[in-house]
Amino acid sequence: MTRQELKSVEWTRHALGLALALMVVAGCTETFSAGSSSPHGWLPVDERSPIVLINDSNYDNWHGEYAVLLANGGGPSLAGIVVGTSPNANDINANVADWRALVAAARSSGLRNIPDPIASIGNLLVRPANGDIDATVANRSEGANFIVNESARVSLPYRPLVVQTGGRLTDVADAYLIDRTVVDRVVVVSSLGALAAPGATMGRPNGEMDPWADTIVTSRFRYVQISAYHDQLADVPAARLPELPANAFGKWIAAKQPDIWTIPQAADQGGVAALGISNFVTAVERVSAAGPVGAGATVGPDLATNPKGALWLVTQVDGAAAANRFWKLLLDPATFAH
Repeated sequence: MTRQELKSVEWTRHALGLALALMVVAGCTETFSAGSSSPHGWLPVDERSPIVLINDSNYDNWHGEYAVLLANGGGPSLAGIVVGTSPNANDINANVADWRALVAAARSSGLRNIPDPIASIGNLLVRPANGDIDATVANRSEGANFIVNESARVSLPYRPLVVQTGGRLTDVADAYLIDRTVVDRVVVVSSLGALAAPGATMGRPNGEMDPWADTIVTSRFRYVQISAYHDQLADVPAARLPELPANAFGKWIAAKQPDIWTIPQAADQGGVAALGISNFVTAVERVSAAGPVGAGATVGPDLATNPKGALWLVTQVDGAAAANRFWKLLLDPATFAH
């Protein structure tokens, strides 16, 4: 049994032990629901866990918009926004400025509890010559340190911090290199890769950006990969622009809508939707990573279908469910009433 599989077993045993403890409490008080800590839906985490969002720029999809709306409408709270770079968005100053503009529009429209973006500078992680994950030299980036510190502050044994990525996994893997115990406090949910038969690849989108970081994350963390994408052009079609709320956030969305990428694989918002919209994910498989990638790898390890695998792979989603919830929040004055 691999180290990751052992960790999954330990997590399951812990959850069962917690459930038994809660049943005892329920029997004593008759007011506590033993099922209150059970996951909602298909994934091991849900809307009750705080999230740290990681991405590069935000011009090509609705990742940030979904996150701030759901944070104000029954979805996961935002513990942090970490901004990095990618081959498509390699100007860290421009990337941070984009996210700051989004945050400013959200706040001025009444959305609350939206954290300031954090710039994170970290090179791609380098595979050691001996292939030993724990011999990898850490970047000690701003984003990695934030994950370590924030997970220590907010995570609970039955409700970990979720690091939800729409870009490369460098900062997540770097957090492990800084503090090995971070894996006990964090679940990673990533919009990444492509479905394959059977399982999925860790290639485009996002998986090709740091293959060694992919190896570290799939070997050490509880990991959910979302490789099913929806048509993000249907999230905000041009015909619905007149319906947008008459505030700064509505104007922000209207100005951004013409530049949204047409390819479904750009829809990084699927990771947030999977956590905050209960009927978005419609099919999940358990998978195992093929193992550490070799020297010179250009993609992360393959994920193979395995009923006893320690990782989760989302294989089907309902884009209409996501768009419906998105617009329900946009059109509800209570969303912006704070």
